[in-house]
Amino acid sequence: MKTDITTVRYDIHDLAEYINWIYFFHAWGFQPRFATIADIHGCDACRAGWLASFPETDRAKAAEAMQLHKEAVRMLNHIDGKYGVYAIYRLMEANADGDNLILAGHRFPLLRQQTRIHPTDPFLCLSDFVRPLSSGIADTVGAFATTIDERMEEPYQNDDYKHLLVKTLGERLAEAAAEKLHEFIRKKAWGYAPDEQLTMKQLLNEDYQGIRPAVGYPSLPDISVSYLLDELIDMKRIGIHLTENGMMQPHASVCGLMFSHPASRYFAVGKIDEEQLKDYAERRGFSVKEMRKYLSANLQD
Repeated sequence: MKTDITTVRYDIHDLAEYINWIYFFHAWGFQPRFATIADIHGCDACRAGWLASFPETDRAKAAEAMQLHKEAVRMLNHIDGKYGVYAIYRLMEANADGDNLILAGHRFPLLRQQTRIHPTDPFLCLSDFVRPLSSGIADTVGAFATTIDERMEEPYQNDDYKHLLVKTLGERLAEAAAEKLHEFIRKKAWGYAPDEQLTMKQLLNEDYQGIRPAVGYPSLPDISVSYLLDELIDMKRIGIHLTENGMMQPHASVCGLMFSHPASRYFAVGKIDEEQLKDYAERRGFSVKEMRKYLSANLQD
């Protein structure tokens, strides 16, 4: 299965229901229980009941959360129609070759776990979820990226509060675009789950087949692989540029891979030893010193 590089533009109202408000509120210092205000729509009595459900000691914080959500929704409505959110994806023929993926003929090195929580747990690598090269049968892996319009924050540069509000909303919109894009790919573009029928809660809980690990996340911790993804999907087509260290600009951007295997799941690579560091550096074409900089959080003490 393969597709051309494909770009998509979303309006903000297309993405509003895909926003995971837990992470928005986390960015503002609120615990997840306060994010449930986002589940209440246009009912003053319901809002009052929600507020009253908190212990008296927490009601001031809950009232803050309620006000923050109201202002966030107002901001979303204000910027809707003025700015878009952009996505790009490509489905590629793929195989696993040890701890590497071969994606459309490009080698994509990966890391493998070296610690386990339970004695019987396997040491996982993302390549485990792709058919091996030795099978002689091509599998499929997707690559994707999403980003906001880089002009979205400009009108608020001189207002610290509104600038932080639109910045944190921008991050959620990029993630929401990844969620909506992944749903479309599962059901239509790739089509391995055409009959999927999930509630928004199930969707945000990732109760679907397949995973989409993003660069910088625990199973794909090396942000320098952004360069490899850029070679595969040409992220500048949607306005994403990479810094010298592989960070994406605009900051509210996400890129990663998509896997469909029914057993695929998220995991943390965790700590790796010097032997794997050296092997991975060689596979990536970096010096060990350079690679150490990218993987400092994953190196054993």
